[in-house]
This record gives sequence, C-alpha cells and structure tokens, in this order.
Amino acid sequence: MTMDKFQMGQTFEQEVVITKDHSVNRMGKEGADVLSTPALLGLMENTCILQSEPYLPEQHTTVGYAVDGLRHVAPTALGEKVQVKVLLSGVDRNRLTYDIEVYEGPDKRIAVANHKRAVIPIQ
Repeated sequence: MTMDKFQMGQTFEQEVVITKDHSVNRMGKEGADVLSTPALLGLMENTCILQSEPYLPEQHTTVGYAVDGLRHVAPTALGEKVQVKVLLSGVDRNRLTYDIEVYEGPDKRIAVANHKRAVIPIQ
C-alpha cells in the first residue's frame, strides 16, 4: 500500500444545514432544538472521511481510532448552516491526523477537535 497521495496541509470543507436529526431534541422537549455534541462529532468524522476518499489506495478505507480535545463551545439552532473544516496535519505510515474546526457563519467558531484515522484494506 502506498500513502503517497496523502500530504500534510490538504484541506476539505463541507457545509451542513442543521436539522432535527442533528438535535438534542428528538423527543419534543421545549428549548432543546440545538445541534447535539454526538451529531457534531459525526459531522466532523464524516468530513475527515470525505477528505481522505480521493487519496485512498484501491481497496482501502479509513477507520477512526481517536478523538482528542473535542470542545463544543456554542449552540447552533435548527436551520442554521455550519462549515466543517478539516486540515490533514499528520501522516505517519497508515495513520492520518486531522485538525477540525466548525463554524456557524464566518466568525462564530462552535467547535474544535483533533481526529485520527487509520487506512486499512477493505478485505
């Protein structure tokens, strides 16, 4: 397996509209219509997966194995858009490290984390 296509500094960004499925409020509680931390983590991980896809060797995928420094520092209401930005900050053999920031609008940073994934064969 070759990891030549992965280069530190590669970036990827995706914009997501926050829906009820992303919220804490799946049971109809008043005032709980905000982006949940588990859903936020899912958006972060998915963005890392999307970043890695074009560079994967044939018949390989990635699996997550660590999330460090996750901070969810501001609420996001339903209907708002968030931008999930990932930076490939490390490549060590088959291990990828991502720095992640999530913004609501251009200036409101709502979350940060560091995520690690391993490139593995599908079989």
